[in-house]
Amino acid sequence: MAKKKHINANDIISFYMDFVLEHNEQPKTVYAFAKHNNFEEAKFYAHFGSFEAIEKGVFQAFFHNTLSALEASEDYQNFQPRNKLLSFYFTFFENLTANRSYVIYALNKHKNKLKNLMVLKDFKTSFTNYIHGLGIELIETKQERIDKIQQNTLKESAWMQLMLTLKFWMDDTSASFEKTDIFIEKSVNTSFDVLNIAPLKSLIDFGKFIYKEKIQMN
Repeated sequence: MAKKKHINANDIISFYMDFVLEHNEQPKTVYAFAKHNNFEEAKFYAHFGSFEAIEKGVFQAFFHNTLSALEASEDYQNFQPRNKLLSFYFTFFENLTANRSYVIYALNKHKNKLKNLMVLKDFKTSFTNYIHGLGIELIETKQERIDKIQQNTLKESAWMQLMLTLKFWMDDTSASFEKTDIFIEKSVNTSFDVLNIAPLKSLIDFGKFIYKEKIQMN
């Protein structure tokens, strides 16, 4: 049988996911994996350096598929950061649900939980960059070091929130994972309510006004 000629990264990811779900383990070698799926071994290395790279690529693919779907929506483009993030969560977890068996396998593969989280390393970078790009309003101090700390804290807290949601989803046994939907809505809305700086800005402005008036009176 002639080898498949047109193999892209998504094809290899799909082959890999099918293999591990059918065999509950990684292929023994890249050669055996390529032979099993009828393509040249060199095609594998054109896209990935190892099976571990594929595992990271799976979650990157989930992220990029989510973002592509959102950015194709005109409504999404006009959303405020809160609704953009909510849309991201709902779409991302739809992608995870469509591939739930693989996600559960990948994140429970090792007894060492930290080792399991290594497959999310590249995805974390993409997600935290996405959070930064949302333009979530923070208190502007005009102190570069403090503003940078604020941004880093925002990105890390957003990542922790996503990890908590992922854990909740993995443990969720409700029909259509409706409890996860409720968790997403409440957690994202709560985080934005905590970040709401409008009242604090008003308080700061009021404090500046009082200070200015007191100086003038003296």
